[in-house]
Amino acid sequence: MIYLRSDEELALMRESAQVLGKAHGEVAKLIRPGITTKELDTVAQTFIRDNGGIPSFLGFNNGTATRFPGALCISVNDIVVHGFPSKYELRDGDIISVDCGVQLNGFHSDSAYTYPVGEVSLSVRKLLARTKESLYIGLEKAIDGNRIGDIGYAVQSYVEGFGYSVVRELVGHGVGKNLHEAPEVPNYGKRGQGVKLREGMVLAIEPMVNFGKKAITQDKDGWTIRTADRKPSAHFEHTVAVRKGKAEILTTFQYIEEVTANTSLAVELDTSVAV
Repeated sequence: MIYLRSDEELALMRESAQVLGKAHGEVAKLIRPGITTKELDTVAQTFIRDNGGIPSFLGFNNGTATRFPGALCISVNDIVVHGFPSKYELRDGDIISVDCGVQLNGFHSDSAYTYPVGEVSLSVRKLLARTKESLYIGLEKAIDGNRIGDIGYAVQSYVEGFGYSVVRELVGHGVGKNLHEAPEVPNYGKRGQGVKLREGMVLAIEPMVNFGKKAITQDKDGWTIRTADRKPSAHFEHTVAVRKGKAEILTTFQYIEEVTANTSLAVELDTSVAV
């Protein structure tokens, strides 16, 4: 079932999304070579609980024998999504996707951001910047009267224009009282096809873009998804409310970008450099 959220419900979701955005900002402060991904997860869990929320991902059941062990999906380099927090220490040249969800007021919010760590090649920085750009290009289509395929087409056509590929098996989704709700939101598609968008729908739009080919593999843990060619992958996500004329972004990167501005963690490319 697809739910249409009232203005009162959307107000509650904005509060959840603000806690989520601030949790991302706390994690961003610590991203550097030498820190473990488990340490980042501990910071996120503590912040979310201290602010009245519940980590949406912690203990999540995807039907495998292992429930998700962290508040953050932390995916490094060739891991597309669903990486476990661990004793892995970030290294100079890594990229790290941090995906987090918060339940507050009975509603979930969901967002993700991918960071360069230290000296990352220009080609990989371009992947991150263009994946982030594709998120905003896609969510521009999340307006009343459009269709799901319009979002996917916008993302796919943009990133494939640079020679990247879009993961097919993993998609965005509705968000609300459940972390994952209908409809599915692929990052590929055809204009004018799929579910018709209506004001009040809330979607997690989340481009997952591979530097190389679109094929993926899954680790034996039943969760971790990697690129089959082991080339880097980037992931950015916002929770968005469908509106008439213009989508409303409920989540925020503000607190991340206050930390990363004018540092090596910044995703935006220097406009003086040819891209």
